[in-house]
Amino acid sequence: MGLRAQVRTRDGWAVQHAVVTVTDMTGAQVLRATANEDGTVRTDTPLQAGAYTVIVTAVGYAPAASTALVTASGRVEAGTVVLARQGGVELPPPGTWSLDPAHSSVAAVAQHLGISSVRGRFTEFSGRIEISEEVHRSRVDAVISAASIDTGNGMRDKHLRSPDFLDSDRFPEITYRSIGLAPAGPDRWTVHGRLSMHGVERPVDLNLSYLGTGPDPWGGVRAAFSATAELRREDFAMNYNQVVQAGISAIGTTLRVELDIQAVQGESLPS
Repeated sequence: MGLRAQVRTRDGWAVQHAVVTVTDMTGAQVLRATANEDGTVRTDTPLQAGAYTVIVTAVGYAPAASTALVTASGRVEAGTVVLARQGGVELPPPGTWSLDPAHSSVAAVAQHLGISSVRGRFTEFSGRIEISEEVHRSRVDAVISAASIDTGNGMRDKHLRSPDFLDSDRFPEITYRSIGLAPAGPDRWTVHGRLSMHGVERPVDLNLSYLGTGPDPWGGVRAAFSATAELRREDFAMNYNQVVQAGISAIGTTLRVELDIQAVQGESLPS
């Protein structure tokens, strides 16, 4: 007896704490229940035989409504209810996607003097994303020009290009190639990959969020992503460490990488 339902995203993730409301044909509420952490809704309150409307809502998702017929058993079997992200966010269509540098950013943030942060960005980069029918088999490859680092301070940028840091004359490219993709939640994944920088290659994971897909003003289709990662300078043989006070370095030992990416569907960018 009662209500039985499973609430899921389009890619199969449980929508935790979704609210299911059942109304009769007059619009009066006769039952209300909240999904658990597995997206399951289960109640034991029987309903009278007849037609009802089942409405499922959750923060960040478009509501879904359907009609249910209750028999003499008093049970509502709503089955699996699929909710779409608010604004129509769904997984991007399979195929090749080209990173658009004009509408993307590759930034890094480092601690400075132990009290503030210095933010830099790379102004020259390219990349390619292959979305697979089986999402976990999707791939990404990216190339960044090390010499394109820009922190807004010419003297500091010159130092960052020097052998103390990026050594961009000897190692002009920073490359990233994914080797795996693991789901981490609705519209979130962990990208496992290899980062090559300053002549050293290390495994680096990206915490990736998918932000949506839609048409652009130039007749194309775009997908948007954001991603973060934490790097240790010493892992890439960048050990410069000017100490300005006891225990305080001029530049922190870790970097936070922040990516905001737009990719255009197709093998190349529109001209």
